[in-house]
Amino acid sequence: MFRKILIANRGEIAVRIIRACRDLNISPVAVYSDADTAAVHVSLCDEAVCIGPAPSVQSYLDSAKIISAAKKTNADAIHPGYGFLAENADFAAAVAAAGLIFIGPGVEAMRVMGSKTSARSSAVAAGVPIVPGTVAPLNSFAEAEVTAKQFGYPVMLKASAGGGGKGMRLVMSPGELRSAFDNAKSEAASAFGDSAVYLEKAIERPRHIEIQILADTLGNVAHLGERECSIQRRHQKVIEECPSPINDAGLRKQMGAAAVKLAKAVNYVGAGTVEFLVADVTREFYFLEMNTRLQVEHPVTEFVTGIDIVREQITVADSAPLSFTQDQVEWRGHAIECRVYAEDPENNFFPSPGRISHLRVPNGPGIRDDSGVELNSEVSIHYDPMISKLSAWGRTREEAIDRLRRALDEYEVGGIKTTLPFFREIVRDQEFIAGKLDTGFIERFNQRRVKDRVAAPDKAAETQQDMALIAAAVHYARLQKEGSSSAGIPVGQSRWKMSGRTAALGSRAKTGPGRKKFED
Repeated sequence: MFRKILIANRGEIAVRIIRACRDLNISPVAVYSDADTAAVHVSLCDEAVCIGPAPSVQSYLDSAKIISAAKKTNADAIHPGYGFLAENADFAAAVAAAGLIFIGPGVEAMRVMGSKTSARSSAVAAGVPIVPGTVAPLNSFAEAEVTAKQFGYPVMLKASAGGGGKGMRLVMSPGELRSAFDNAKSEAASAFGDSAVYLEKAIERPRHIEIQILADTLGNVAHLGERECSIQRRHQKVIEECPSPINDAGLRKQMGAAAVKLAKAVNYVGAGTVEFLVADVTREFYFLEMNTRLQVEHPVTEFVTGIDIVREQITVADSAPLSFTQDQVEWRGHAIECRVYAEDPENNFFPSPGRISHLRVPNGPGIRDDSGVELNSEVSIHYDPMISKLSAWGRTREEAIDRLRRALDEYEVGGIKTTLPFFREIVRDQEFIAGKLDTGFIERFNQRRVKDRVAAPDKAAETQQDMALIAAAVHYARLQKEGSSSAGIPVGQSRWKMSGRTAALGSRAKTGPGRKKFED
């Protein structure tokens, strides 16, 4: 077993990996930028190495500095987490060249599946259905025009070298294609250092469902079922569930088998996720892409299967077999995760960096909070604004929603704005509760919010007024009971003249059905 692992990441995922190392009696080593000197993941490690200034290109994306830190601390292996260098095949090759173990798939599998276009080609070769579109990057705008016309609008432009919504544009008509093409290529180049994009037919109102797989060096591959990832904002997942509300065991078996077949075709090792689009009505599914790393939303799968995915990543990287077989995988209950971001939902989700001046983290049955912050932590402008992942498990989806609702209400973060209020509304939304999900859910949800606010603009003010009047009625009732006030006001009188509405509220509050009398 590894003696020491360097974690080439930060935030909540670094903390998650540290805990898996501790469970395996492995010494964790942190790397950090100047902005993360006081970060939680640094304090939890046995050793920590500063790798440069705050900008990620000068620190967390500098592979030479990370490998140097690993060698300096005599680490055996490097775990990349997700994001940053996690899907960079050149980094994985450099780690191996330095005599270290990269905790992830082999370099060739990363190259094949890390490119969205070559991954699509591999899926076709393996007999896995793909979304109609190109299997190679577009060479020019003229080719994009011809291809889009061939498949018919709407179409989707996507970066070939990466995901997470970067370099992705939905194109509804020919007039939108030029700007979408240019913007997608520019964003792809900025995010991944590769401007290549490809084109797919856009599947309208699809579900985004992914299959978690694990594979060892002995050729064993198993899937851990599906996650529903349809609730997305700007093509970025914000709420995930395991299993999907579709709750179709037959579909899970078919998609799981397709994911395993694809992983075997490229000799995949470690944790990976095969993503599909699923037509909500017909249940037809199409391969979308493969993420050759640990997924952000892995906790919901761990909740339902009881399998520690990060632990399995580490042990199979050290040549151990998977600790389970496919026949031993069971799915118990339901889990839902919210990604809590330091963003202001009332200001178009604008980032809200700053110091966390107050923090109350929820707890209790079925609750898990994967976090990389604590009281007085500084949320930096330099990195992704996600501060934690709040997950809830229940025996049923309904129980999971009830627990998630309670946990969201308990969760308090001061000093910065977060997406917690936004999630509190979603978990009370009737479409969400009914499981009517697709990738356009948030757009429709926001439209319902605006409609409700327009229809009842004075609702909040009216509620506050009613609460004030009820408080007045309570005070008046207490004066009646006590016989006099501390200010010597005679019985039956008040500091103010009660209006008819106040008096009516007071009377209703004292004797209305279902309420205890104040006199009690």
